[in-house]
Amino acid sequence: MDIQLEKKKGLRPKHYGYIALGVLVLFMGWKLLFSNSMSTYRTDKERLSIAQVSEGKFDDYITINGNVAPIATIYMDAYEGGRVAEKLIEEGTMVKKGDIILKLENIGLYEQILASESNLALKQNDLRSTKLTFDSRQVEGKRSLATAEYDLQRLKRNYEQNEALYNDELISKEAYLLSKENYELSKRQYDIVKLQTEQDDELRRTSLTSLDGDLQRMRQTLSMVYERLDHLNVRAPADGQLGFLDAEIGQNIQQGERIGQVNVLTDFKIEAEIDEHYIDRVKRELQASLERNGNEYGLRLRKVYPEVRNGRFKVDLVFTGEKPETIRAGQSYNIRLQLGASSDALLLPKGGFFQSTGGQWVFVVNADESEALKRNIRIGKQNSRYFEVLDGLQPGEQVITSNYDSFGTAERIVLK
Repeated sequence: MDIQLEKKKGLRPKHYGYIALGVLVLFMGWKLLFSNSMSTYRTDKERLSIAQVSEGKFDDYITINGNVAPIATIYMDAYEGGRVAEKLIEEGTMVKKGDIILKLENIGLYEQILASESNLALKQNDLRSTKLTFDSRQVEGKRSLATAEYDLQRLKRNYEQNEALYNDELISKEAYLLSKENYELSKRQYDIVKLQTEQDDELRRTSLTSLDGDLQRMRQTLSMVYERLDHLNVRAPADGQLGFLDAEIGQNIQQGERIGQVNVLTDFKIEAEIDEHYIDRVKRELQASLERNGNEYGLRLRKVYPEVRNGRFKVDLVFTGEKPETIRAGQSYNIRLQLGASSDALLLPKGGFFQSTGGQWVFVVNADESEALKRNIRIGKQNSRYFEVLDGLQPGEQVITSNYDSFGTAERIVLK
């Protein structure tokens, strides 16, 4: 009698192959489905710039371009208007403070000087006449006072004598009273003459003081007019080089008009413009350097201008030590401006991608360099060579750093 054997349940070795094949089919289907759902751009790898993310020292600096300028520029404005009569110094000439550069003519100013001189002469004549009048009155007053005093003393003596005689009943009462009245009248007249003399002296003093003050003011006014006349000679305000001169013989110059400038060449500064991205980090006293003919020269940021124009702001830097021997105004230098201390960081080489993404995302190349996928990242500081990567990338990963504008809205780049 045959015994029927039961079949064993469970997976047999041949079943594992079927399972693996099924998983592979599912994975390939999922990958194909996922790939088809992403926007894709195809390009040759040789047309792209690809850089590797690395760890290293991040030097917190920026490179800026600056132009050499004189340490100071003094503008020349016309104190007085007039016609250019003579041009003594040409542009580019070295000048000393006080050198006459232009001579102007101003007929109206000449007439004003003549009128002021005439008024001063009239005032001086009036003062002399007034002094003579007061001197004459003063002499006459002193004479009248002396006469009144003499009469008073004489009549007082007569009164006192008559009073004694009257008391002894040697003269009549009428004679006594007459001498008394004459004495009292003389005394009142003396007081009046004395008061008038004192008032005349006070009037003379105040009047002459006022006239002297008027005369002094007129002299000062005339002196100021003479200074205006001297201002028709346009002089160099400082030692230096005459930078430009906007004046020709026969040209009419208006008062206050800018006609030139003198560049002070005792020292130099460097004027540079910086992208407004760094405006919060650029402060006075930051250190900088430039390289010239194999030598490095130290600089200090002296001034930050507050205005931002066309996305850039202006700064001035000065040398902290030696300067290049061949330095000249107008020369251009590349300057390394140190914003902070060096630190360990994850570094991504700079490239044109930043203009397309603002540093918010990049295309990361896969291990076999067949494709690159879009990935969000976070960037911190930057210098002329690297971005500081704060998040989103790992050391050794490769990133497309060339410009992304041609990729459109693609999220996947197929590399051929």
